Amino acid sequence: MRIPISALIGLVLTAGFFLMAIFAPLIAPYEMAEVVGDVWEPRSAEHLLGTDNIGRDLLSRMIYGGRTTIIIATAATILSFTLGSFLGFTAAVIGGWIDQLMSRFVDLLMSIPTLIFALVVLSVMPVNTTMLILVMGVLDATRVYRLSRAVAVDINVQDFVEAAKLRGEKRGWIIFREILPNALSPLVAELGLRFIFAVLFLSTLSFLGLGVQPPDSDWGGMVKENKEGIVFGIGAALVPAAAIAALAISVNLVADWVLNRTSDLKGGRGG
Repeated sequence: MRIPISALIGLVLTAGFFLMAIFAPLIAPYEMAEVVGDVWEPRSAEHLLGTDNIGRDLLSRMIYGGRTTIIIATAATILSFTLGSFLGFTAAVIGGWIDQLMSRFVDLLMSIPTLIFALVVLSVMPVNTTMLILVMGVLDATRVYRLSRAVAVDINVQDFVEAAKLRGEKRGWIIFREILPNALSPLVAELGLRFIFAVLFLSTLSFLGLGVQPPDSDWGGMVKENKEGIVFGIGAALVPAAAIAALAISVNLVADWVLNRTSDLKGGRGG
């Protein structure tokens, strides 16, 4: 199997980010909150990316911040896809008033701007990792629900699904053995987008002060911590911003390749 250059670059970068997240305590030169120098020191052999706004090693903060960002975004994406796709498939298969009730409830949630909804919830609830994952996952599940339901409605009227129903197969079989395998292509494409949305959403919440709380950090929080340095020509805030962009591009390159690969395989089988 030949992998395109763009997909290979995406795979390497994505794997690098995730390996960094897994082995952060082993590869970070300093502790996450350890003050090791003066404020905004320039790059040196001792501090490869310099120091941040209170003298912590920026490279170590980047590694630990990436770990926090990737773990929370991954968990929120898994929650949103598990919840959204299951409910969307269920609504499409059952239909009737249950489908209408679920769809109208999702419409209600989607009518409220996601960021405002999250800010209201997090302003009255304790802000911790679990709460961030729940809020991000549930809000993002509405988008996954819409996509999975739309795909499942089309698949549900296909002949092979009707044949399974005539055989007396239960709804669980219909959802997981008939609809899910044939809905993977659009869901895989959406998976990359939703993961990046989770990264950007978490970064936005942290930048506004309702995301990851100090002394812990994520990339969005690091942009907030060091943004004043831009006025003085110090680029400490640009490093985490560049990492967010690099992660977004690499994951989307992989998602596009997987989508094209699955589409080609289906086309080949159909021929």
